[in-house]
Amino acid sequence: MSNKKNVLLVYYSQTGQLTQLTKHFVSPLANHDDINLETLAIEPQQAYSFPWSFNHFFNIFPETVHLIPSPIVAPQFKQQKYDLIILAYTVWFLSPSQPITAFLQDKNTQQLLADTPVVTLIGCRNMWLMAQETVKRYLKEANANLVDNVVRIDSCGGPASFIATPLWMFTGKKQPVRWLPKAGISDEDISDCAKYGEKIKTALLTQPKITEPMLKNMGAVKVNERLILSEKFGYRSFYLWGKLIIKAGKIARPLRQGLLYFYIIFLVVIILTVVPISALIKTLLSPWLKNKISKQKRLFSWPSGE
Repeated sequence: MSNKKNVLLVYYSQTGQLTQLTKHFVSPLANHDDINLETLAIEPQQAYSFPWSFNHFFNIFPETVHLIPSPIVAPQFKQQKYDLIILAYTVWFLSPSQPITAFLQDKNTQQLLADTPVVTLIGCRNMWLMAQETVKRYLKEANANLVDNVVRIDSCGGPASFIATPLWMFTGKKQPVRWLPKAGISDEDISDCAKYGEKIKTALLTQPKITEPMLKNMGAVKVNERLILSEKFGYRSFYLWGKLIIKAGKIARPLRQGLLYFYIIFLVVIILTVVPISALIKTLLSPWLKNKISKQKRLFSWPSGE
């Protein structure tokens, strides 16, 4: 009987960046004789093209936020049970990407997750709190044990990334113009993720079962307190408008498109006004909201902590 530890890495990468992130993250596990690493790249039944077209990019947001994903090829697992599952995902409109949502909704996935330790790995622009709360709910419903979370965000900074990241999505180039910084997670942050894989490897080989966080005090997660209010407001806006746009589409396709374009304009105005204003308000009120902010940061950084 083999004593090897079975580890499943699940991910969906449209741009290729998450593929590189996961490659470095699991590199310490990949070639160890006592660890069997299985990789599952989620495959949508209809591939998402990259770069995105403008219309397709925004047209998926209502269903993404309302967790109505396009179908994926049914996931196949080589083992009936795993000692650890690593779930790597990107964020679409403050929600998990549609392929990841479809994976988490799959009945076989839910059975596999039961009583299994899970590590989430997020690669995104800079807002991930609401998406992770959604993933937490799915994992809880499946009786999985979320033991750690690792987050890596774009290195070009919040204001610049509002322009740099969309240009990357629409052109396929991380730096299509010289006057903007390069979009995406830095090469250093990607390669640095190997240290988490090293710690996970040690835990797998020395513990009979992973039940507690392995990556505390390693900087796995950093919660930007200035973005908490913006994320909550943005998610609420996406949810309400998404619901309205879905209903409009049931009446007439042109009505959906017209409402969608109106919301895009509204969204740009919100990004340019509400986001910086809410960050400023959060900063000004932070002395009086210190305890509440600390509580929120503990919630969002759980289980690995900052």
